[in-house]
Formats: sequence, C-alpha cells, structure tokens
Amino acid sequence: MCKHTTANDTRYNTIGAIIKAENVSVTYDTYNDKGDVDGKLDAVKSLSLEIAEGSFTAILGSNGSGKSTFAKLCAAILAPAEGAITVCDIRVTADEPADDDKVYEIRRNAGMVFQNPDNQLIATVVEEDVAFGLENLGVPRDEMRRRIDDVMHTVGIYEFRKHAPHHLSGGQKQRVAIAGIIAMEPRVLILDEPTAMLDPKGRGEVMKTAHKLHTERGITVLLITHYMEEAATADRIVVMSQGSVVMDGTPKQIFSDPERVKSYGLDVPQVTELTHALIAKGFDLPKDIITEDECISALSKLHANPVTINKSDTADTADTREIILQTDNLSYKYGIGTPFEVFAVKDVSLKIKKGEFLGIIGHTGSGKSTLIQTFNGLLKPYSGKAFIGGLDIWAKKTDIKQVRFKAGLVFQYSEHQLFGETVYKDIAYGPTNMGLSADEIKRRVEAAATLMGLTKEQLKRSPFDLSGGQQRRAALAGVIAMEPEVLILDEPAAGLDPSGREKLLETISNYRTETGKTVILVSHSMEDIVRYAERVLVMNKSGVFLLDKTENIFSNADSIEAIGLSLPQITRLMKNLGVNNIYTVKQAANCFA
Repeated sequence: MCKHTTANDTRYNTIGAIIKAENVSVTYDTYNDKGDVDGKLDAVKSLSLEIAEGSFTAILGSNGSGKSTFAKLCAAILAPAEGAITVCDIRVTADEPADDDKVYEIRRNAGMVFQNPDNQLIATVVEEDVAFGLENLGVPRDEMRRRIDDVMHTVGIYEFRKHAPHHLSGGQKQRVAIAGIIAMEPRVLILDEPTAMLDPKGRGEVMKTAHKLHTERGITVLLITHYMEEAATADRIVVMSQGSVVMDGTPKQIFSDPERVKSYGLDVPQVTELTHALIAKGFDLPKDIITEDECISALSKLHANPVTINKSDTADTADTREIILQTDNLSYKYGIGTPFEVFAVKDVSLKIKKGEFLGIIGHTGSGKSTLIQTFNGLLKPYSGKAFIGGLDIWAKKTDIKQVRFKAGLVFQYSEHQLFGETVYKDIAYGPTNMGLSADEIKRRVEAAATLMGLTKEQLKRSPFDLSGGQQRRAALAGVIAMEPEVLILDEPAAGLDPSGREKLLETISNYRTETGKTVILVSHSMEDIVRYAERVLVMNKSGVFLLDKTENIFSNADSIEAIGLSLPQITRLMKNLGVNNIYTVKQAANCFA
C-alpha cells in the first residue's frame, strides 16, 4: 500500500495495484563536449508508487521531473537501477531484470503511446501500421479486420487508412500510433503526452477515447499531460518533481492549492485560476472548482453580476508597416502523379507586415505546416508565388540560401534540428554559413544564447545532454543567431511544461518587441494565440478560412468551433455567463465588482 501527502494533507490509498514501484531509481549518464561520461543524473529517485487496476491516473510534472522515465519503466522499456517494479503481476528488479518472455508479457498488457508518433510508425500504409501489433499477437484475420476498422473510426483516421503515414500531419500520425496500441486491447494504456500535437477537436476525441476504454472496458489509463483540463478529468493526479512524488490526490485536492502546483512549474485550469482570483477579491467561492460547469454554477449564485466589456469603438488606424512576406494564389500538392495526389495548400493569398506577430491556427491537416515551409523556400509551390522582402522566392535569379537567411524556420520537435558537437557549434552553424567573421559569429552566438537563457557552461556541452526544454531553446537560438527578418515557429512549445511554455513564448514576444522582427507562430493552443498574436490566420481545408485581428477572430465563436477549433476556456466560460470579448483570466476577474 502506497501513501503520499496530498495538497491538503489527506492520504490517498490504492487498492489492487496493477503497477507497483518499490524504491525505484533510474540513473542516466551525462556527457561532456568530448563525448565522455562525466556524471550521473537521477531521473527517478527512490520512487514508491502504486497504480490501482481500473483507475485513470494523470501524471504531472515539469520537463525533467521523471514522468516519462516512470512510464517507460511501466512499459518495460527501461529497467530499474535500484528497487523493483511490478506490472500486471510481473516483477522486475535491478538484480533480476526482465528476460525476453517477461518483456513480451509486460508490453502485451501495457501499451505505450509516445509523445512523438514518428517513434512508433513503421509501415508504409496506415492500416498496416495499425495491424502490426495484432499480427505479432497472432490475432485471427477476421478479428484483426474488425479491430482495425473499429479503432480507426474511433480515433478519426479511417479516411486515411490507405495513405502512407509519412504523408500525414503530426497530429494525424499520433492518432495512427494510438490506434495501433488500442487495437491490441491492453490492460494498461500508457499515454505520454498523446495530444501535444493535436488540434482541440483531436485532443477531445483522444481523451474521449481514453475515457471510453477506461469506463467501458475497465482498462487502466496512465496519462502524462501538460494540459491541466485533461488532468482534471482523471480519477487521481500524481505530481512528480526531481524524480519523486511530491503531490498525490484527486484533481480537486491537487488543484485546490494553485500556488503549490505552480511552484512545480505547472498550472491549473483557467476556471480554477479565476475562482482563486475572485476569492482573493473577497468572493465566497469553493476552492476546489475544476470544471466549467462547476464554475458557472458557483458564479451564477453570486450577488455581483459580471460586467460586459465591449470592444473598443475607436476606428482602426491604417497599418503603414511595409509588407515583408506575401503569397499570391499559392498552392502546394503532395503525391503529384500518384493516386494520393492532394492539395495541402490551395490558393492562399496573404500579406504579412514587417514587425507583425501573426498567429496561424487550424485543425490538424489543414495545411499550416506546409504553408509556412513555402515561406522560406523549403517547399516549392505547385502554383502561385511567394515573396519575402519583395523578392520572388522561386525566381530563377533568386539565391534560395539568402531566402532562408531572411526567413528562419523552427520546426515541430525542433530538438531534431540539433546536430553539433557542442551547443556553441550548433548555434554557430547558420552564422558560419552566412560567411560572417569569427568575431561576428561569436557575438551572435552569445547574444542568441543569452536571449534563450542558455549559460556559458551549457554552450560547452553536447546539445543532446540538455533537457527537452533546453534543447528547444538551443534550436531556436541557432535560428535567431542568423537574425532573420521573419522568425517562423511551428508549435515551438508543444510538449513543454506550462512554466517552460510561458517562458519560451514570453522570450519570443520580447525578442519581437525589442528587434522589430516579424514573428509567425503556428499553434494549437488558443490561449497562447490570444495572448501573443496581433492577427490570426485560420486555415481550413488547405485554404484561408479567416484572417483578421485576434479579438475579431475569437469573437466569431460559431465559425471557429464549426471547423474543429475552440475558444480559450476562459472565453467560453464568460460567454456562457453572457459576457463577451474576454480572453484572459485577468480580464474575467476584472468583470466582477
């Protein structure tokens, strides 16, 4: 029986554990710039934790807290260096590691979906990828066909069943990976940030699927997430920090202490944050509100009515900033000349101003990532044109390398852009290729590193020795060091903990303010877009759906929700209370007198 202190000092007990960790430790080697081992990192330290069979448990923690390491222990991907872990009655210890038969049995019963779906996709056709695990389990063909069709419908990828996985967007790939695990009908479903790359509708579908498997089939679900609204739907929340459990209880118990939760680099649902902001103003409200319905019910009982904040009636002033990036009827196709030929971007015309912060949103597969890869010449349009600084990107006389110096692109999973022996050399790669002097390269590297919060000591280390958040910052520093006119970011904060996400986006916003550079941010986080973007481009079915000021976009709730997106939670909450044009918790709190 495992007990840990909860947010309010009650005790949380588990009965009938399907997973049991007993004083488990896992240590990783750290390396210096020569590639030699120079230390040890305790990823999990003396961890004791039980997961009850049939439970739905959310594991929270900042990047590097040990969440994913614990998940890999549960899936027999890692073995304990000390202690023991038991999964589905199979015990593994440091002294008695699992043999092949034990590993097979654990993985048959505990299926894991990783944060990056590319780590799990191996087949050339989607339905074959979903079938891979079933084939290895020897499932009869008729049963295999039924399961494959069922799970593909469940996660919304049936229409892509004959497609090649590498032609899908990041979010679509994740659904394929989830389908492959679910098809095997495991006793334990381990989800390591499964919705990090999905649009709001996709996130909802995945969570609905996970809860359906939990309630209807009794599958134990272990969910690692940085979305607090997802964690709020669990039976239990375990918070980890520095490889140990620091909080353990029900969602209401955990989130009733926002300050403590935030001290571990996390956050709370926006409705919870609003409730506590109003309590600080003297309102008599429960401290354990975690859902919109609970918040609406409590706020509706207050004697003070929220005051509507109207949009400014001040006439818009003309934006005289010069155009830095432009597309004219731009289209791009994948699979040209094959049965899978499809428009990824179709007839997109837009103008982006110098110094602008443009947000790009849209459902998974709407063409966002493809579009931004045409901005720096990485993809050549099927038709139409793209210009940067008035330069036709694909004109015969254009030096495409110069285009890429003007438009710096940071990809999804930007840590995959790292390759240098040291962080310094990695950041210096772009400026070096620009033919700059050694002194100028040094200046740019140090300036970019300082901006991104990287220390001189970290510049000497291998980029692969950094934490996930630090790797993101190093990759971004490598692009910023080229001082591009346009900085293009494709989901730069996906997979980062709330504190890391806020720091990264705040840094980018300050960079844009201080330098006057143009920033283009692709994101599935409506909260981030509302907070930072001046204008928002909404894409749907490979084309422009809406393009307007941020407040105008999110005041058009019906249109946004009709294409599978959503409003920020606080905006949706206040709209249900009859108050419009609210986009932040601070604005919402100020509506109450």
